[in-house]
Amino acid sequence: MSNAVSPNKLRKAPIASACFMGLGQVLFLKQYLRGFILMAFEVILILAHSSIFKGLKGLVTLGDPHPELPVKMRDHSIFMMINGLIFLIILAIFIAVYIFSVISAKRDAEKIIKNAKFPTLKETRNDLAENSFAAAGITPAIIMVAFFTVIPLLFSALVAFTNYSSPDHIPPNSLVDWVGLENFKTMFLQAYGGAWAGSFARVAVWTVVWAVFSTFSCFFAGFFFAVVLQDKRIVLPKLYRTVFILPYAIPTMLSLFVWANLLNGTFGPINRTLMYFGMITKGIPWLSDPTMAKVTLILVNIWIGFPYSMILITSSMTAVSKSLYEAATIDGANKWQQFRNITFPLVMYQLKPILIMQFAGNINNFGAVFFLTAGGPSLQDTISTQAGATDILISWIYKLTMYTPNMYNLASVLSILVFLVLVPFSLYNFIRTKSFKESEI
Repeated sequence: MSNAVSPNKLRKAPIASACFMGLGQVLFLKQYLRGFILMAFEVILILAHSSIFKGLKGLVTLGDPHPELPVKMRDHSIFMMINGLIFLIILAIFIAVYIFSVISAKRDAEKIIKNAKFPTLKETRNDLAENSFAAAGITPAIIMVAFFTVIPLLFSALVAFTNYSSPDHIPPNSLVDWVGLENFKTMFLQAYGGAWAGSFARVAVWTVVWAVFSTFSCFFAGFFFAVVLQDKRIVLPKLYRTVFILPYAIPTMLSLFVWANLLNGTFGPINRTLMYFGMITKGIPWLSDPTMAKVTLILVNIWIGFPYSMILITSSMTAVSKSLYEAATIDGANKWQQFRNITFPLVMYQLKPILIMQFAGNINNFGAVFFLTAGGPSLQDTISTQAGATDILISWIYKLTMYTPNMYNLASVLSILVFLVLVPFSLYNFIRTKSFKESEI
């Protein structure tokens, strides 16, 4: 084959690759390895076209009813949805590779025309090493993200537009159908959803209140103890720090189970001790009264969460230069002025992004709520909606999916809401912080 460069022929390379992936690389650019790999990819896709079409059709229809068949042989709507999503991702990857094939053929043709020669084997090898190594290295990660992150997220979101719930729409006994925005209307519109909309408003407000109080109470309690233990007048500060860290060292689930028993209104040791000493005449409803349960939840969370903040703040305070305090002392600043003008601003400068992420984490702090109160106590609408007095959105989602009746569709609506509200909020506040802008986190 001649090595002479023909610009007119080379300009046909992207057209050939557009007709069949990899064809331009093989016929015109002499990139045989890349071309045959791309061609093989399209051949495999053509051979699997019937399976892909069937999978995409199943994603649209979610199956056909066949009551005459045994249960195990009927269409399973959820499996069909997942299979359809998998084939949709594969098709998206193919389209991306197809576009890359055409663009690559055009770029390489222009390069060959410019150099007036085809690249040697050594030049091709060096070009692959420079330009393809990063792509080859990141491709497995992209595939993993697509199948283990993107598909589950898309599946969770799509369920919100179906009637996937018990007892009437659980496959394979019965099919799941697309219902559009019906679930969103049920959850958000009082006139349409009744008790569901009321429960949602109550749980959403409490979720925000819980996130604010649990985040800032733990942070400033940790701040207080970190500052106190830095004082030179404190004897054995390391011992106190060790003692304060113990609640954080104990598994949270065990701590919450212990607290749930200690605060039991009937046989809890705390109530029994208070009654023994005559401090109360009847048990305090720590966990059985809606308002008291919320207050108790926040207080117990402080006990569990403040050691972590104390450790972070102590570490941050040790990074503050002592010369700043020495200069402030010379200028006549007292301890409070030093704290207000030096310690607090510098610590907040370093830890503000972490504080924001703690707030986001507390919105989804399932364990703190569920293992202490299980979302209770029950309210008037709990029987119909499963939402207890102390449930936050994430614990309510758990109940909707794990308790009977299973309302997977409504749980998916709540999951979408948490995602849409939490992610932009966190990113917006995180990007606005000065430490992020200056890249000194």
